[in-house]
Amino acid sequence: MRDVPMTSHSALARGQHGRALLLWLLAATMSCSSRSEDNRSDPASQQAAEGKYTPAGDEGLGASVAILLDNSGSMEHAAGSDTRPKYQVAREALEEVLATTDSFVAKQPDFPINVGLYQFSSDVRQLVPLQRYSRDALRRALEGMPKPRGGTAIGLAMDSARADLYRAGAIRKYILVITDGENTEGPSPQDIAREIDRRSEGAVRLYFVAFDVDADTFGFLRDVHGEVLGASDGVALRASLDTIYRGKILAEAMDAGETLPVPRADTPTSTSPAKKKP
Repeated sequence: MRDVPMTSHSALARGQHGRALLLWLLAATMSCSSRSEDNRSDPASQQAAEGKYTPAGDEGLGASVAILLDNSGSMEHAAGSDTRPKYQVAREALEEVLATTDSFVAKQPDFPINVGLYQFSSDVRQLVPLQRYSRDALRRALEGMPKPRGGTAIGLAMDSARADLYRAGAIRKYILVITDGENTEGPSPQDIAREIDRRSEGAVRLYFVAFDVDADTFGFLRDVHGEVLGASDGVALRASLDTIYRGKILAEAMDAGETLPVPRADTPTSTSPAKKKP
């Protein structure tokens, strides 16, 4: 009997190994497909994917505001009578308006206000996490933002902020978007807004400031209990931001009746001394 050349043994081994690998890959593919089919047919899985948002932990007194600032390439242009680019005007206006939180905190020290800052262009970046309001942290983040570039991923930014709002631990939740253009990247903000409204059951309020763009671009907000204000230049931008942030978000928190318990009619107070028993 002739000896089989070594090269034949090697070729045989490689062939057996290749067939074994092919069978393993085929089995793995069928298993993944089966699991995918099971998930699609499982009502519990569908409910988890499409049902009401649930917080990551306990939620209590307070308000969380996620501010989404457009940093797309078009923000390098000027708006209206402004001589500076929109990104400089917007950052300055936002810093001024956020400073009004100081007086709110002084009046309501026991009411937690969380403020987070995000920038979006073709992607989304969290600059300041949703945490107790810090004027210094927000100012440093605004001053350190890079120059505008890329597209406009409004819907993606909204969805990212929404997820963080449900980890911040506050009952009241707000998303404030400042943008100068239509969505060009990722999911549609209209679709995301409808999903947020439905799955939060109205718990997440949506506010937009349309800076140097027709506010009707975001008219869909009216269908999800949101609101959009227009701003043609820097002066109008500061006014619109103030109307929304101080005039609506902070005012709603202050008027919510959550900061102090309402005394019962039969509960003694400092202005209504308790009657002595006969």
